[in-house]
Amino acid sequence: MSTDQPPPGPGDPRPGESPHGQPPHAPPPGSHGVPPPAGDAGSPGADPPPGGPGGGLPPPGGYGNAPPPPGGYGNAPPPPGGYGAQPGPYGDEGPLAGMPPLGSLPRRLLARIIDSLLVGIPVFLLLGAATGFSSGYDSTDGRSWFQQAVFLLVYFVYEGVMLTRRGQTVGKMAMKIRVGMLDSGNTPAGNPGWTRAAIYSLPQLIPCLGFLFWLVNVLFCTWDKPYRQCLHDKGAKTVVVSTA
Repeated sequence: MSTDQPPPGPGDPRPGESPHGQPPHAPPPGSHGVPPPAGDAGSPGADPPPGGPGGGLPPPGGYGNAPPPPGGYGNAPPPPGGYGAQPGPYGDEGPLAGMPPLGSLPRRLLARIIDSLLVGIPVFLLLGAATGFSSGYDSTDGRSWFQQAVFLLVYFVYEGVMLTRRGQTVGKMAMKIRVGMLDSGNTPAGNPGWTRAAIYSLPQLIPCLGFLFWLVNVLFCTWDKPYRQCLHDKGAKTVVVSTA
């Protein structure tokens, strides 16, 4: 008896084909030891899609990290009206980062002269008219010391009020300079302004020694580095900067 199969007829399925004329279903990837194609996100062990879960670019700082706050981590906002920075390298813009240029020594001298004339002329004229004292200095009596004491007290009040309110006297406004706190640049309101005015004026009430202190005080800024402070600036922790 022959075992040969007859050739398929016109309607018979071909070898490897389903009875309905469709190829048999292929086994799913990964079955029967066949590895899934690379990059198939739905298969175990496949590479993740670019950009992390769901695609797209990761958020700034990576997943789970909030973006850094403005100015960097751990930096508090600058104080209102201040320089806006902590001490930095010395440069053309001032010893502190963000500080305006320091007020020049000629401007500071001219500002003092303007303020002294603004206060001194009315004081000596009023004293002369009220008491008959001469406007000159007389070492034989206490008239010159009295006049000087009145001038210094008036100047002390004038400077203290002006500095605590706006950081400038009339002379400083004319010379485009101002007094600010060294650490922040704020107006020296309250004790700093009055301390600065007191150290400048009140020691001069002491005969002889007061003048020597005043001389050292006003000259101290010529060699002080880097802030060009006089002794009254150091006592009040202030600095003179330019406004123009």
